[in-house]
Amino acid sequence: MSLSFSTTTRHVVPKFRYLSAWFCPFAHRATLALEHHSERVEYEWVEALGWYQQEDQNNVTGTGKEWYYHWKAEELKRVNPSALVPTLIPLDDTTQEQPNETEVVFESLVTMEYIDQVAAAAAPLANDDPQRLIPQNNPYWTAQCRIWSDRVNRDCCSPYYGVLVRQDPVERQEHFDKLLQGLSQFSQQLQKTSGPLFLDQAQLSTVDLALLPWAWRYYVLEHYCGPDFVIPTTHPDGTSLEPYHEWLQYVTQLPRVQRTLPEKDRYLEHIGKYADGSARSKVANAVRRGVAAHELDDEKDEY
Repeated sequence: MSLSFSTTTRHVVPKFRYLSAWFCPFAHRATLALEHHSERVEYEWVEALGWYQQEDQNNVTGTGKEWYYHWKAEELKRVNPSALVPTLIPLDDTTQEQPNETEVVFESLVTMEYIDQVAAAAAPLANDDPQRLIPQNNPYWTAQCRIWSDRVNRDCCSPYYGVLVRQDPVERQEHFDKLLQGLSQFSQQLQKTSGPLFLDQAQLSTVDLALLPWAWRYYVLEHYCGPDFVIPTTHPDGTSLEPYHEWLQYVTQLPRVQRTLPEKDRYLEHIGKYADGSARSKVANAVRRGVAAHELDDEKDEY
């Protein structure tokens, strides 16, 4: 995937090699930020992470095929110590052709804010411009965006993998309960502004982009785990989840969001590796080890 545009301004348009993977919700965050700022930033999509199976010579699975493992592009392994997506490599400011591998940026929550800052400097954008993903004119809301981006990552995104990967019904339900509690708290926070997004006046933020990739993918829980794992409109404690559902409906109708959404049937087939326990990724290994997805360890969860 590669997007470009022409500009009539005198500002140099930042360009990146964007090491990504179509299926990865962590990378999806960076894609959303790049598309949000597509008039200020250009990127070349590089599919740098995928899956392979090897022959099961030791009869580990009993199927003739080993588990599914990630293959990783050499470029990704070279520039990112964790070899994870998303990874952004800026192109040289002068030629805009040579990758600058000394200034690589990764970690999904970090890349969103980085893209926002790069785009704002290139355009430039005022601190109170509604195109900013983190408002810079109000320290309180700047802080809230960072707090809640981390919070939804822990409470609404990580439990998704616990529901899929853990095979024990009790453990699976525990992770789903955590997810619903996180969505309940998010719904209550949404009611503190004019809505329907996290910030006032429907200003898109890093909080919205942090949660959206998983919110779009929650449909797979019903498919693989059953009807009891549909996101309800009311939390079991009586708290309304309608604000969350209204948020999701609104944000997924935005054109700059719609063009990033993976095709549902294709993703459903992909995520089956997690649901049947055959995926051997760092995230899946961390969840099997008994920790949350965001607590993965590069050494303990290597494969």
